[in-house]
Amino acid sequence: MDLLEVKDLHVSYGLSKILHGVSLSVKPGELVSLIGRNGVGKSTTMRGIMGLTAPKSGSILWKGQEILGRKPHVNAKDGIGFVPEDRRIFSGLSVAENLDVARLPVREGREAWDEERVFSFFPDLKRFEDRKGGLLSGGQQQMLTLGRTLMGNPELLLLDEPSEGLAPLIVADIAEKIRELKAAGLSIILAEQNLDFVLSLSDRCYVLEKGAVVYSGTAQELSDNHEVQDKYLHI
Repeated sequence: MDLLEVKDLHVSYGLSKILHGVSLSVKPGELVSLIGRNGVGKSTTMRGIMGLTAPKSGSILWKGQEILGRKPHVNAKDGIGFVPEDRRIFSGLSVAENLDVARLPVREGREAWDEERVFSFFPDLKRFEDRKGGLLSGGQQQMLTLGRTLMGNPELLLLDEPSEGLAPLIVADIAEKIRELKAAGLSIILAEQNLDFVLSLSDRCYVLEKGAVVYSGTAQELSDNHEVQDKYLHI
């Protein structure tokens, strides 16, 4: 059974229709990517799944249960974690305090994420655990945002543009951390514009254009399909 199944999702902001029937699925332990240029609906899809933006219609099945329109905090408690593009750390709180406020109970049969495990996973955060979040570098803030989400002990991680605005070496570090999380059994939806980043990490990919899925396939199939890349992914 799919861990998550999204069917025919429609989202509007006022009179503007943003998503036009997006459908996708994620199996346990799978990394699935949403890829496309700016403004095609990747972030809106993620926000719709998390419950931060209310879809007008469609279906979102989480472990077979309908969760369309459910509140974000309920989804978080039920195992869905969201790492937003704009990070939204608490700039006036220390690294340790940012982690502490996101703590949720561990799920049965899974290894708990706590401060010790997060600091082991991101050694930079341990070095700066008393530093205010607003004083961290962009890369450190991205690590903190990811670490804070892991403190909720998610089964599915929604990663929105994690490489955005970061130096190439930091992007490589983030990619390696995502691989480690997937290897540990976490299911992941990755929204990205960076094609190389996506292809190096994904099991399957969905290409979005104007709020609709225009192509889906394995990462290898997308890598080999230069027609789709040229039409929808290259500037």
